[in-house]
Amino acid sequence: MNSSYLSKENLICKTSVVDENIYIREQKGRFQRIRRYLSFTLMAIFILIPFIEYHGSQAVYFNLEQQRVSLFSLTLFPQDLLLLCLVFIFSAFLLFYITKIYGRIWCGFSCPQTIWMLLFNWVERRIEGSHNHSKYLNAQKLNFNKLVKKLVKHCCWLIISLFTALVFISYFVPVKELYINFFTLESSSLVVSWVLFFMACTYINAGWIREKMCLHMCPYSRIQSAMFDKSTKLVSYDFKRGESRGKRKRTQEKAAALGDCVDCNLCVQVCPVGIDIRDGLQYECINCGLCVDACDMTMDKFNYEKGLISFTHEQAPKNRWKRHIVYGAIVSLSILSMLVWVLTWQSFEVNIIRDRQALYRVNHEGHIENTYVFKIRNKSSETKTFKIAVADLTHARIMGQAKVQVLPGDMKTSSVTVAVEQPLVDGRNDIRFNIVDIVDNKQVIKNTSFYSGDGGW
Repeated sequence: MNSSYLSKENLICKTSVVDENIYIREQKGRFQRIRRYLSFTLMAIFILIPFIEYHGSQAVYFNLEQQRVSLFSLTLFPQDLLLLCLVFIFSAFLLFYITKIYGRIWCGFSCPQTIWMLLFNWVERRIEGSHNHSKYLNAQKLNFNKLVKKLVKHCCWLIISLFTALVFISYFVPVKELYINFFTLESSSLVVSWVLFFMACTYINAGWIREKMCLHMCPYSRIQSAMFDKSTKLVSYDFKRGESRGKRKRTQEKAAALGDCVDCNLCVQVCPVGIDIRDGLQYECINCGLCVDACDMTMDKFNYEKGLISFTHEQAPKNRWKRHIVYGAIVSLSILSMLVWVLTWQSFEVNIIRDRQALYRVNHEGHIENTYVFKIRNKSSETKTFKIAVADLTHARIMGQAKVQVLPGDMKTSSVTVAVEQPLVDGRNDIRFNIVDIVDNKQVIKNTSFYSGDGGW
């Protein structure tokens, strides 16, 4: 093929010939401190939540077998999924809202992939040394030193992955049983399989795939640009101030033709996704701020003004309040909807099914009876007693026991017979049941029908 045909202007796309590993250099600084404190907080919340108890039970627990979710005093069932939908809507638009203002900071500071990737990198640095040491070690032929360091590193990664998987599974398996049964080899094959699956996912994603998840697999990186505008704050390089870049010594006076960039390449070495921020806006950038810390450290050493690389926007927003209208309104509406749902949520549900064997019957006393099957579900974390009363039907009374006791998170089926002493004019009559929680005095009203036949006989 003609070499001129492969010139830059004729290329549609280009792929890397060698997929090089990215060796992340450790960096200290303001944004690194913020990320570490935030990472510690989020990881502590993730780990400790399953250990919180409420009324003797796990406070946050997803019971897949019984299809219910326990959230402290709330017990949610499939019919309560509206709340989860509202939570997802709120989370999605809050993420879009933050992205519009501050860019991809979720990826850089809060995303589990970033947190675990940098945690694995921290372990690697402790065992193998600096990023240059890791690069040199990988280039060596297999020897005892390399074998030991690699084995220790991967064992540490696997231990972290196993612990992460156990924490995640503890949201679905009671934490009191999970850890003891797992390490005493008494867990079921299903639980062990899921633990090993999520262990493998953590190990592969954070240890091997790393930045490729952000570069090639995460859909958020592809759609984020649709949320940016010229006033979105992004990690950017001040091209006018930095160019022309050139290496120099700290004691050397800066030449007139040179900008502030000393071409130290630290901004590339600390980047988790391996990009050069000096090449302009790139979708791969996760706004982690590591390059900002690295550049500020270099500027400080050369006694230059900090901020050559910084979180900045192309232009200041003219009407700041207009930026918050759409996303702010949706986020506020989602919060309001969740509050309304919580305030109107009932701690119990009632379904009534008429007896299908007969519309009505006449007992030995000559009274007309209709039988109803009540299904009462207690969605609270306490045992509750419910009283059933009948209304809208003259001289109607409940035969037998009118109180039902239901255990926490349980559903009880009870048969209730309603009788009238005198024949009714209409064959079909409206009847209303009031089901009252004796302790909280909350009630659910259910309407149904009472049949008595033609003329009641």
